[in-house]
Amino acid sequence: MSTPLVGKRILLIIGGGIAAYKGLDLIRRLRERGADVRAILTKAGEAFVTPLSVSALTGDKVYTDLFSLTDEAEMGHIEMSRDADLLVVAPATADLLAKMVQGLANDLASTTLLATDKRVLVAPAMNVRMWLHPATQRNIARLREDGVLFVGPNDGEMACGEYGPGRLAEPLEIVAAIEKALAGPTFIPLPGSVSADTRLLPALPLAGKHVLVTAGPTHEPIDPVRYIANRSSGKQGYAIAAAALAAGARVTLVSGPVALLPPPGVKLVPVQTAREMLEAVRTALPADIAIFAAAVADWRVADAGAQKIKKGAEGTPDFALVENPDILATIARDKARRPSLVVGFAAETEHVVEHAKAKLARKGCDLIVANDVSPESGVMGGDRNRVHLVSASGIETWPDMDKEAVARALVSRFGELASAVA
Repeated sequence: MSTPLVGKRILLIIGGGIAAYKGLDLIRRLRERGADVRAILTKAGEAFVTPLSVSALTGDKVYTDLFSLTDEAEMGHIEMSRDADLLVVAPATADLLAKMVQGLANDLASTTLLATDKRVLVAPAMNVRMWLHPATQRNIARLREDGVLFVGPNDGEMACGEYGPGRLAEPLEIVAAIEKALAGPTFIPLPGSVSADTRLLPALPLAGKHVLVTAGPTHEPIDPVRYIANRSSGKQGYAIAAAALAAGARVTLVSGPVALLPPPGVKLVPVQTAREMLEAVRTALPADIAIFAAAVADWRVADAGAQKIKKGAEGTPDFALVENPDILATIARDKARRPSLVVGFAAETEHVVEHAKAKLARKGCDLIVANDVSPESGVMGGDRNRVHLVSASGIETWPDMDKEAVARALVSRFGELASAVA
């Protein structure tokens, strides 16, 4: 049976870490699908798996030493980096990621990664605190900007007993990511160079852009215990932030309270109230594209209680409500700092398109993404969405898709629109 990996040449770099043992299973999965696998084992990786076990599975010599006289007589690191169809780093440690960002070349793995003109897929694995550390997140964001592909990490229990993101993706997940990577362009041209190969990596559509995304609900306090809110999960906004990051953008995500981890590489600004969100948005400017996906509460209690409001003889409390600031309209009508593209969202339960058209005219934005969030739709809090794009040029109705697919399609469209107004 033919598979997408038949005849493909994979150069696998196995970093140090307890997850290195999964590299052995990954080799087996790739070989059984017809791929040719060569392996580089770092010195740290040798502490967890042996060159003999790796060699037995690849059917080839395992490469470990940058200064091997036999291999380097023919500039082995150059040959290996150019001969493969794809370079895969699994597990990719925090140290390896940092070396890739800095362009260090002090061992065979880092030198090969620096010398390659092929695409690179990394599967990170490390302690949760190392993964969430700002230095690692900055490195991930930079590598994404450079076109490096990522798979994982997954959430789960660590060998150290902690729980969270940092577990190596499972071998079959990595195989699927390899197949997807090989379905696209293979070569990465050096800046200023001209390659005869026609499969050049296209420019990332949002490279060099600053994208501002708001997501989730806001919580407007009634007293220190209670608040006014809505059922927004933040999933669509977070998916848009992740898709914009993958498209090469620098992303600021201003988020209300949600039960989601931020996409690795975005700058997260957590807020609670609508007024806090507006201030965070203003602070994040300037931006090239602003996407207001948050479900901001329209009203807040005029005088929130300083203490928990108790039941009493005076009966049910009477709350006076005041309007919250209109974040979308405020930014869309800010002549001094308005982003080139301003996108609003309209969550409606009836007359979806009609309300969205009115909102577009009222807010002064460039595009409204409208959806039906009535209870029977399952959109608010769910994993799928069906949106209408409402602009001055017309209305587009998209089919039902998962929110990640909606996000990717939206970001692709935003990239086109941003280029048109640039």
